[in-house]
Amino acid sequence: MSTRRWLPWRRRPAASPPGGLVCVEVVELVTEYLEDALPPAVRVRFETHIAGCEDCSAYLEQMRMTLRVVGHLEPDELDPQMERDLLDAFKDWKNGDV
Repeated sequence: MSTRRWLPWRRRPAASPPGGLVCVEVVELVTEYLEDALPPAVRVRFETHIAGCEDCSAYLEQMRMTLRVVGHLEPDELDPQMERDLLDAFKDWKNGDV
């Protein structure tokens, strides 16, 4: 009778993410997806990922809900002080400081 030992180097490699996109890429593409601005091939990869990833699917639905609740503002509809406050609040966001 033989016993099988688990050997770490014999593990199967991690499955590739759905659609070939990792979650952070999906998050970066959500706005373009919702604006119907993704190239067709990227849209297919995005939708494939969303179909196979519960977390990204939930994130997309949260973004859709936010848009429904908040609506759409044109730049000239935004109060100048509110614009300054928002810009100030998010000035370091892209740098990862927030």
